[in-house]
Amino acid sequence: IKSEQIVAKNLIPLVLVTIGFGIIGFIDDFKKLVLRNTEGLKPAFKMLGLLIISVAFAIYLVSAGTETLIPIVKQYITIPVFAYIPFAILVILGTTNAVNLTDGIDGLSSSVTVIIITCLAIIANILGIKELVIFCAIVIGAVLGFLMFNMQPAKVFMGDTGSLALGAFLGVVAVMLKQEILLAIAGGVFVVESLSVMIQVGYFKMTKKRFFKMAPIHHHFEQIGWAE
Repeated sequence: IKSEQIVAKNLIPLVLVTIGFGIIGFIDDFKKLVLRNTEGLKPAFKMLGLLIISVAFAIYLVSAGTETLIPIVKQYITIPVFAYIPFAILVILGTTNAVNLTDGIDGLSSSVTVIIITCLAIIANILGIKELVIFCAIVIGAVLGFLMFNMQPAKVFMGDTGSLALGAFLGVVAVMLKQEILLAIAGGVFVVESLSVMIQVGYFKMTKKRFFKMAPIHHHFEQIGWAE
């Protein structure tokens, strides 16, 4: 019983962050779909909410250590606390934003997410972190069930409710496992999607021309004739 209580206690912060991001996404979707407010939740308010949750979790996580694993050399490096907190926040918010950007084609974001969560679940199992294995298994099952209806042609869409929650989940699990760099490798699709938007915006500001036909990059492929 004591072991189960410890697992449950360790799951609470992860659950709270995931639900918190999901609630912010739900408010945005609700305003757009139900209240017919095309603007949805104002970006400043959305970012403020996500930032508050991320900061609170990053501060909480400091007690578990400020190391991160360098995959290639298989060595942990300790990051100073003053740098680790912004680093953890950046990982969580960056992952959330990347998942949100990738959610533009039927089944794309959900299928990629399942693969990455499976990778993190295997690592958590190797490290013997039961609570993360349990939660990863739950989310994998939920996303696979959702994917059955989200594959092209999609009958159900993720929206900000799902993409923000899943993005937060991925970021938080990676930070808890000290696998932030590996997340960028396993989540290569998310990295490319985010970079395509950054390149598009930066290139347009400098030249007033578009680098891609459309960003994120999955829309560029659609524009050049790739089927969804």
